[in-house]
Amino acid sequence: MYVVATAGHVDHGKSTLVRALTGMEPDRLAEERRRGLTIDLGFAWTRLPSGREVAFVDVPGHERFLANMLAGVGPAPAVCFVVAADKGWQAQSSDHRDAVAALGIEHGLVVITRADRAPDRVAETIEQTRIALAGTPLERAPVVVSALPAGFDESGGAAPSTGLGEVVERLDDVLAAVPEPDAGARVRLWVDRSFTIRGAGTVVTGSLTAGTLRQEDRLQLIGDGGAHPTAVRGLHSRNEAATAVTPHARVAVNLRDVAADAAHRGDALVTPDAWPIVDAVDVRRTTGAGFADAPQQLVAHIGTAAVPVRLRPFGDDHARLALQRPLPLQLGDRLVLRNPGSRFVFAGALVLDADPPALTRRGDGARRAAVLAARPDTGDALAEVERRGAMPVEQLRRLGLTGLEAVPEGLSAVGRAGAWWVHPPTLDRWASLLREAVAEKLRADPLTPGLAEGAAADALLRADPPLPHASLLPLAVRRAGLESRSGVLRPPGTGVDLGAAEAGVAQLERRLREHPFAAPEADDLSRLRLGARELAAAERAGRLLRLRDGIVLLPTAPAEAMRRLASLEQPFTTSGARRALDTTRRVAIPLLEHLDARGWTRRIDGVNRIVVR
Repeated sequence: MYVVATAGHVDHGKSTLVRALTGMEPDRLAEERRRGLTIDLGFAWTRLPSGREVAFVDVPGHERFLANMLAGVGPAPAVCFVVAADKGWQAQSSDHRDAVAALGIEHGLVVITRADRAPDRVAETIEQTRIALAGTPLERAPVVVSALPAGFDESGGAAPSTGLGEVVERLDDVLAAVPEPDAGARVRLWVDRSFTIRGAGTVVTGSLTAGTLRQEDRLQLIGDGGAHPTAVRGLHSRNEAATAVTPHARVAVNLRDVAADAAHRGDALVTPDAWPIVDAVDVRRTTGAGFADAPQQLVAHIGTAAVPVRLRPFGDDHARLALQRPLPLQLGDRLVLRNPGSRFVFAGALVLDADPPALTRRGDGARRAAVLAARPDTGDALAEVERRGAMPVEQLRRLGLTGLEAVPEGLSAVGRAGAWWVHPPTLDRWASLLREAVAEKLRADPLTPGLAEGAAADALLRADPPLPHASLLPLAVRRAGLESRSGVLRPPGTGVDLGAAEAGVAQLERRLREHPFAAPEADDLSRLRLGARELAAAERAGRLLRLRDGIVLLPTAPAEAMRRLASLEQPFTTSGARRALDTTRRVAIPLLEHLDARGWTRRIDGVNRIVVR
């Protein structure tokens, strides 16, 4: 199915044309039918002779309902622009043209209606229309002259197909040129209606332009209340139940776990965790007035949403928009900006960055303006990664950057299956910061084992740009040429400088070489000025061995103990071991437990052990 929105001045025959093409009444409201004036969006569908199915979103033409018109045209990939021959190009024709141009809709058909009422004005109306559309995406759109079939009742009823053949034929040609939508893409369905059905619950409708909806799909409803998890309870398209709906299509979605008052026009149904939900974007002006002298407060229309925004200009062509509520937006999205005090389109804008940097320092605005001016409409993956130092490829895709199969020159792929792209110069800066931090730690405290990984990660989080994820720390450690042992970073092969503790450690070593199992008492260590830090440093240097309960021996003590214990009759008791080692129970018990833990000895009951040969 293809979705086509109507556009054109009020009372130029948009609804009548849809009714004639489909045999369906697009005006849903009784007041619309009574007044002959479209107020809200209407929907109708038909099958063309080629077999293509087309759904029409009929929009109001009156200036008071421009917001409703934008909600209808916003998600549509094609437009049917209507100008009445008996009235010619008029004010709202220009407003609708500006809206279509701002939205960047390139596929459309221009229909000159009511040719039978003013046959002598048809040529003039075509000329007016061509001039008015010059320079817009619709300037080369085919123009078809249409008169209603004889006997057709404009107020309603089914229509014969005679008299509309060329409209149908040209519409078919236009739709044939519409790019094939990606049925495998993430879903973003802008909600244009919400209602409840007894026994079914909340139902929302919209135009599905990409992705596929299936029963029981998990989704998120993004609205005023934030992101609300939900699931697809049921699907309808063209008033028929469906198990799956592919684009382009009009679709009604019955939602689970969504209250009747929780869904509204302007909300969006999205694939969970697949879209950036943002409250600020940087944009480029595509149509309309410049940003430099723009009002600070505007309304941005995207999809079916109309959200107040605060504009910070970066000159005439670029600006930052702060949204009153978060929306699922990406690079390349088109917005229509409107002055809330006016019924006219102020400007069109293209999203250049859906995750813009904070502007906190003097001159940030001017620097940002220069960056945006140099950025192509399609975005710049290299610049995005360079700004952050590293980015997951999936995050780049969420932001709308496509064509990421190859790593751009100037970046490297790291992580499992190249899940991250890294900017090598930034990685070098992180590595340099790590080396400096480790060196500073060792200078300030020679007895320290090095810089804890947690402290290293904190240091890189304060870098510019900061390390984006702790999982990248090992990459920076390797780049810095550091080694990590037991969660501590230090240069490889670095010896431990015991400093003032060297004399005490050397004296203790001499004592233990003479009496290997005569572990010093706490008072002895205190006299040698060997506290916990000094002993830990000596142990890291391989000079001493610490056991539980404050027992300090030489690193060779376990091997010497095994030599003596092996000479005993097996099994042996703790008392026998104490005598063989010529030591006390204070030393023997922690030493035997140490040997048990290494698997050199084994306790066989509550009293005896054996040497494991």
